[in-house]
Amino acid sequence: MIFNFKNIKRGKRVPGFNRFPEKKRLTNRINEAIKASPVRVIGPDGEQLGVFEIAQALQNAKELELDLVEIAPMANPPVCKIIDWGKFQYQQAKKEKESKKKQQKVEIKGIRLRPRIGQNDLQIRLKQAEKFLSQGNKVKVEILLRGREKAFIETAKKILKEEFVDKINFPIKIEQDISRKFNGLEMTIAPISKN
Repeated sequence: MIFNFKNIKRGKRVPGFNRFPEKKRLTNRINEAIKASPVRVIGPDGEQLGVFEIAQALQNAKELELDLVEIAPMANPPVCKIIDWGKFQYQQAKKEKESKKKQQKVEIKGIRLRPRIGQNDLQIRLKQAEKFLSQGNKVKVEILLRGREKAFIETAKKILKEEFVDKINFPIKIEQDISRKFNGLEMTIAPISKN
């Protein structure tokens, strides 16, 4: 039987589609799930308590009414910390959120030109490109050719390179040089990072 959506009856499970993907599994083991013995134990205040057998480490955690969380399972011996499990999860989520904030999303913005573009329109497109580059985005510059314009590729390259890219008043690097596509030419430019 060939798979397509017409062969599927309403309410039946579609093979290969998972409507409820598994949530991200936690990598840290807690309390009795920790298999390693002996372990290096760190106290709730961050001080090292020493190397203990797992039973003794669990006993210490229970006395403080906290959980024993395996932090570095690959270390020798594995490192465990006595901490409240809910607090630990909250701290991990907060760190992950902060690292996502620091990542800068780079978008590719597009600018389209024509071979017979007017000077004023070209200036507007230049200002748009400079604005996009100043925001840290890449810019894909396309020059569209129709009909007999496709015979004048050298003219289109000249417009793209000399009249547009060379006149941008912003430090740039060419990510993708001028390449031919079926209805014209395109190139990608990016701002030079200050790092």
